[in-house]
This record gives sequence, structure tokens and C-alpha cells, in this order.
Amino acid sequence: MKQAGAQGPATPLFLRIFLLMLACVAVVQTLNLALLVAVQPPPPRLYLVGDIARALEEGRDATGELRFTGREKTDPSIWAPRADRIRPALAMVLGVPEDRVEFGFASPPFPQRAPAYDRRALPPPAIPRDLISARNYLVLDDFVASLRRDDGTWVTVRPARHAFELWRWFGLLWLLFTAIAVVPFAWWLARRLAKPIGAFAAAAERLGRDPRAAPLEVSGPPEIADAAVAFNQMQARLNRYVDDRAMVVGAIAHDLRTPLMRLELRLEGAPAKLRKACEADIHDMESMIAAALAYVRDTSQAVGRRPLDLRTLIESVTDDYADRGAEVSFAPGGPLVIDGNSAGLKAMLSNLVGNALKYAGSAEVKLSSGAGQAVIEVCDHGPGIPPDELDRMFEPFFRGERSRSRDTGGFGLGLASARAVARGHGGDVTLENRPQGGLRAVVTLPA
Repeated sequence: MKQAGAQGPATPLFLRIFLLMLACVAVVQTLNLALLVAVQPPPPRLYLVGDIARALEEGRDATGELRFTGREKTDPSIWAPRADRIRPALAMVLGVPEDRVEFGFASPPFPQRAPAYDRRALPPPAIPRDLISARNYLVLDDFVASLRRDDGTWVTVRPARHAFELWRWFGLLWLLFTAIAVVPFAWWLARRLAKPIGAFAAAAERLGRDPRAAPLEVSGPPEIADAAVAFNQMQARLNRYVDDRAMVVGAIAHDLRTPLMRLELRLEGAPAKLRKACEADIHDMESMIAAALAYVRDTSQAVGRRPLDLRTLIESVTDDYADRGAEVSFAPGGPLVIDGNSAGLKAMLSNLVGNALKYAGSAEVKLSSGAGQAVIEVCDHGPGIPPDELDRMFEPFFRGERSRSRDTGGFGLGLASARAVARGHGGDVTLENRPQGGLRAVVTLPA
């Protein structure tokens, strides 16, 4: 296993993220600076009040720089001092009273809420000195000019240019390019952040399937390396805890055989009736000890796994029972390959099928797959189990007296051992009562 210090001191994760964010901001600002230097907005188009007045009088514009629209009434409360100066100049050139002329800006640089100011509190706008000065007034922005004719109708003109010119489109596309340029940095940063989290999730799932799986590789930033070390230490402590418990139980079960053997020797001189009863009890205790040792072995022993055909494995179990005259059936189907331990899975299946035969007289086995799982169903037509005892049936040494007679044998370790094998493979075993009567044991394993 690689150690965190094998490659020298690593940069902290928070500093890496901070530097990457600064790099992204630097890239965006550099591109925006390039846009500012390379793309300059075109100079504003100039309009003379005299040209605007001519177009309003004639109802047409020969230059094509003005277009006629329906009346667009401007808001006089918007702050536009230039409009207040140009309106009297336009009325002077047209030779009409000022109340027959409207002039304003459709898109003022700084739109404000109306009313923006009270005109009565402001001095009157400067009146052009003469007609020539009025004709030569310059208009720069996107204006709207209207004239009320003698018949009461209005004619309105405004610049013919479009609101979004080519240079504006270029700027918009440049901003889009800037956003796209940052995407690789964001993608790389997200992957870098998600990779260790995904590794921890995979390690946790692997630990649930196999407590003795290989530890996490300790590498990366200090925070990730420290977390990996803590995870590996947790895994080692769990394994030691389980091993210690299994060792204690196994040692007790093994050492109980010695006093039982001494009891058998001392009973040889006892009366036949007493000796026979005591020998039966000693035999039951020996069977319980053997079951306890088998349970400890199945739940704590590290076993290897390899690809195997689950259907073939089930067929071998059902064929063994059928050869002994048991009423067992297995639905046909195609092969289903999983990674598992052949001996452990075979013991688990033998346990479930044997329980169905022992307590119901027959067993039906089915194999299916879906959603990345292999599902084994072992069904019987027995009395079933009370619903409140279904989960307790997997507790070691628990027996359901109302549905499992002691005369049929067993010490309450079979289902616990079967569930331990299934969970050791990343699956599980559950029990459920069938609606038509009987019990169904469902085994799920990763396919």
C-alpha cells in the first residue's frame, strides 16, 4: 500500500480548489480583456436636426438612414436634457409650435423610474439663436421624433439601424466562447473532486460485500490521504473485532467437547435408562457445538471468489436431494455467471432447500436476474412463519416453535449462516409468506 509521504508533501485540497478557481477567473478576465482590445464599438452615427426635419416634412428619407414608424409617444419624465434642447430646435426648423413636436430617446443610457424629475423645477431649455444653428444640432442616440401635421395625424421617424448590430453579435459570441473556454476547467475540477468521493463510496460498498477486501490506496492531497488512512484503520479494526469474537466463540465451542467426553466416560457405570437419556442430551450438545463451529467458520473465514455458473451450482444441490428421493424441483433456464465462492454458496443453498424439505416436505427453486442482481427463490407449501418472527428467524439460535418443531432437528444457526454467506457476497436473504400458503426464501446476489 502506498503511503501518503512516499511522493513528498502534497498540496492541500482546499488550496488546489482555490488556485483552480483563480485560474478560471484569470482565463475569463484575459478573454474579456482581449475582447475589449480587439473589438471596439463603431463610432456613433450622427444625425442633423435639419435632416430629421426634412424627413418629417416630406414623409420620406432619400438617404435610407431614417425609417418611418407608427407614433411612439416618449415619456417626458425620463431624464434626457438633450431632448429638451433638441425639441425646440426641431420645432424651429419645421416652423411649427413646439407642442406639435415630440422628441425623445427610445433607449436612454440610464433608464429611470417615472417621474424622474419635475420639469417645472428646472430652468427652461436653451433656445437656438438662429435657424442655421438649429439645423446643425447633432443627434447621437437612438431617438424618436414625431410631428403632428395640419390634419392632426402624426408622422414619426427613428434611425434605421437595428438594435443589435454586427459588433454586438460579435461581443455576444465572444462571451459565449468565454463560457465554453471555462468548461474544461470546471469539468476537470468536478472530476478531481468527485474521484476521491467515488473511491470512498466504492470502498464502502466493497467493504460491505467483503470485509477483507484490499484497503484503499493512500494517495492524493493530505485531506484525502488522511481520510483513506482512517478508512483503512476502521476496516482493520472491524476485521480484528469480528476475528476476536469468532475466535472466542470457536474456542468455547471447541473446549466444550472435553467436558462432554468426560461426562460420557462417567456415565458408563450409570443405569441404562439414565445413561441413554444423558447420552441423548450429550449428543444434542455435540451437534450444537458442531453447528456453532460451522457458523463461526462460515461467517469469519476468508474465501476466494471466481466466476461460476449459478444455475449449474443450484442444479448440483437439487440433484443431490432428488437422488435421495426428496421432492425438489428447479425451473429450467439459461446460465447465469456471478463471482462467488462455490463452497459457501452451495452450503447456503443446501441449507435453504433442506429447510424447505424438512419442514414442508417439498421445495421449488427458481432462478432469475434483473437490475444487476441474481435472484434465487426457494418456495415450499408448509405452514409458513408468523409475520412478527420472519426477521427473527435469522438470529442465531432462534427457533420459531409454532412452525418449526424441535423434533425435526436444527439449532437455529442455519438461516443465520445462510444470510452471512449471502451478505458476504454483497447480497442478502429474506423470508416472506406466500399468499397461496407456504414460505418463500429469496436470495439476492450481485450478477
